[in-house]
Amino acid sequence: MTQVQAQAETPAAGFDAIAMEVFANRLLSITEAMAINMMRSSFSTQIKERRDFSVGLFDAGGRLVAQGTHIPVHLGSLMGAVDAVLARFPRDQIAPGDAFICNDPYVAGGTHLPDISIATPLFVEGRLEAFTVNIGHHNDIGGPVPGSTSALSRSIFEEGLRIPVMRVCRGGEIDEDLLAMIALNTRLPEERILDLKVQIATNIRGGEQTRELIHRMGAGAFRARIEDLLDYTRRRLALRIATLEGRGQGHFTAHLDDDGIPGGDPVPLCATVGVEAGRLVIDFAGSGPEARGALNIAQNALRATAYYCVKALLDPELMANSGMMDAIDLRAPVGTIVNPADPAPVGSRTIACQRLAGAIFGAFQPLIEPAQRMASSYDVLPSFDFSGRDPETGKYFICGETVGGGGGARNDADGMDGIHVHITNSLNLPVEAMENEAPLMCREYGLRPDTGGAGRWRGGMGIIRTVEALHAGTMVSARSDRHSAGAPGSEGGAPGGTGRIRRNPGTPREEELSSKIARLPFAAGDTLCIEIPGGGGFGPPADRPDDLLAVDLRDGIFSEDHAREVFGHEKVARVLARLKTSAAG
Repeated sequence: MTQVQAQAETPAAGFDAIAMEVFANRLLSITEAMAINMMRSSFSTQIKERRDFSVGLFDAGGRLVAQGTHIPVHLGSLMGAVDAVLARFPRDQIAPGDAFICNDPYVAGGTHLPDISIATPLFVEGRLEAFTVNIGHHNDIGGPVPGSTSALSRSIFEEGLRIPVMRVCRGGEIDEDLLAMIALNTRLPEERILDLKVQIATNIRGGEQTRELIHRMGAGAFRARIEDLLDYTRRRLALRIATLEGRGQGHFTAHLDDDGIPGGDPVPLCATVGVEAGRLVIDFAGSGPEARGALNIAQNALRATAYYCVKALLDPELMANSGMMDAIDLRAPVGTIVNPADPAPVGSRTIACQRLAGAIFGAFQPLIEPAQRMASSYDVLPSFDFSGRDPETGKYFICGETVGGGGGARNDADGMDGIHVHITNSLNLPVEAMENEAPLMCREYGLRPDTGGAGRWRGGMGIIRTVEALHAGTMVSARSDRHSAGAPGSEGGAPGGTGRIRRNPGTPREEELSSKIARLPFAAGDTLCIEIPGGGGFGPPADRPDDLLAVDLRDGIFSEDHAREVFGHEKVARVLARLKTSAAG
C-alpha cells in the first residue's frame, strides 16, 4: 500500500460516515427540488423541455458542496459565478436579500453568453452560510445571429450581451431596470424577463430549504458536515488516483475539422494524463492555437470538462463538489484553443469541449483497467436554430435543438444509439413542442444506419433529423463537426460514420452545406437535414459474433453492402444464409 493510499483509507478524526451520507443526500434533495421548480416554472423550451440548466449549493467560502445532476459543463459556470461574486464584492458588502447575475466568460466565470447565472447568498442569524446558484441557457442574448451562438463569430462582441457580476436583487427587491436593459438587448424580451425571474425565485426556494436544514441541525454542525463531505470526497479521489501511480502517462490527440471557420485546417486537441506526487495532472500542451471562430474553450469550460472526465472514469458515483477538484492540476498553454484571451469568441465551445473530453478519455485508456476501456464517441454537439416572425401570430420565434449521436463501443458492449455524451446531458426537443411553438414541421427523425463503427462491439448510431420551414423569411443556423473523419475505433475497431448537413434533400434543389452555417434564409417548404456521426467500434470486426451481426442486418443497423465492406464478404454471406434458413423454418 502506498503512503497516499494509506492516508486516503485512514478515517479523519471525528468523522461520522453515516451522518455525512445522510447530510450529502439531504443537500442533493435540495438541489433536485430547486431543479424541479426551475423546470416546471420556466417559459422557454430550452429550460422547460430540454432541461438545459443546472443548480448548485455552495458554502460561504465559495466551495461547491452539491450540484444537481444535470449538465456537466455547467459545473464550470456555477463555480465561476460564485468565484466572481466573491472577487467583486467584499463580504461586508454582501447582504441579506441580495442576488447577483452574470454570464461573461472572461470577467464573471461563464462559459458562453447564453448561459446566465444567478447566485443568491443565504444568511442565517446575520451570518453568511451558503449560496444557492443556478444557471439557465437562454434562447437569445442578442448579437447578430438569432440564438446568440454561431461558430462563425470572430469576437465575443459578436455573441451578445456581456454581463459582469451585478446585483439583480437588493433587499429582496428585483432590479427591474436591470432586467429591462437585458431584455431590450434580446429578440425575446418577455421570455428573458420571465425566465430570469424564475431563476431568482428558484434560488430563494432553495435557500429556504437550506435555512430549514441549518436550523434543524445547527449552524456549527452544518459547517462541520460540509468539511466532512469535502474531505471525504478529496480522500476518496486520492485513493482512486493512487491506483494509477506507476502506470506512466497516457496521451491522445483528437482533431476538430476546423477552428470554426469552414475550410480551415484541422485543429489538434491534445491531452496527456499522469500522476505527479500524488496529484492527477492533465496537460493540454500541443493543442492548437486560439481559434478564429467560436470554438475556443474558456477557463471554466475547461475545468468542467476535465472534472467531468475524471469523475466519469475514476469514480462515477463520486459526489461533484470542490473536494473532487483539489487533487487535479490542469495545464493549458496560454494563447491556445484551450486557454484563449479576451475577446476571443467562445459561443460554440461545446463542440470543442466534447472533442477535448474525447481526448481526455483517450489519454486515460492505457491507465485504466481493460474492462473500462471504450472507443471514441461522436464527441460533438450538433445543433440547429430556426428563427423568424410567425406570420400567423406576429411574434418572433427562435427554435433551437441539440441532436444526439452515437456512443463509442465498450470493452464488453455495443455503443449506445442516439444519445448525448460527455459534458452535455439535455433532453431532445419533442416534435410536438417544436411544432406547437414555432412554424416548423419535423419531416424525419430517426437513427442513421451504417454510422456505428464496426468491431467486435459496434459503435452507436447517429441521428438524422429533417425540419421544414413553413413560412418564408425563416433564418437557419447550424453547427456540427466530424464531417471530415469519424470517431476513432479502439483495439482494431473501425471508425464511426461522419456527419453532414443538407438543404432540401431528395429534391432537385438538394444542396450540401458546410458544417457551420449562420443566418441562411429559407423559403416556405425548404428543409434542413442534419445527420449526426456515429461512435467508433471496439475490437476487430472479424471477431463480432455471427448472431450479433445477424441482428444488425435484420434490424437495418448495417445495410448488406456496408456490412460486406466492413465485416467481409464471407462472414456476411454466412450470416445472411443463416437468416434465410431461419426465416424459411
